[in-house]
Amino acid sequence: MQTMKEYESTHAELRQMIEDLQSIMTPEHLKVRPNAKTAYELLCDLGDKVKKHLAEEDRSIYPGLLIHEDPRVKSIAWGFISGEKPLRKVFDDYYKKWLKDCDFNFTEGFVEETREVFDMLTQRMDREEQVLFPKLVEIGMFQETRTG
Repeated sequence: MQTMKEYESTHAELRQMIEDLQSIMTPEHLKVRPNAKTAYELLCDLGDKVKKHLAEEDRSIYPGLLIHEDPRVKSIAWGFISGEKPLRKVFDDYYKKWLKDCDFNFTEGFVEETREVFDMLTQRMDREEQVLFPKLVEIGMFQETRTG
């Protein structure tokens, strides 16, 4: 099981990857072969990290929350699980469509869909940090590690 610090570190890493990708996800940048290669590699890395992160949450966080005696904790867990389904489906569809073999074209549709996925991932991390993580600390599942 990961610690709160590890989850926060993973979020920071995912945010940095998204930020780096957003800066090069323009048609002008992607026409330059080294930029396209970098974007390709970063997107594949991001895809792998997101899948691992979601799987880790499924294994380590939600089972304990779903059997917690406090109904509010269970409710938060169900809210994240049901809210995660659209993200997971969109991400899985995106992954299969664009990243499965890490062989794709940088079309306008790809760039647009990629930005939408980035927004969904960022919103999800924001919700976890604002709602889920504080609740995990409150119920004693994790110790507070945040400095801010």
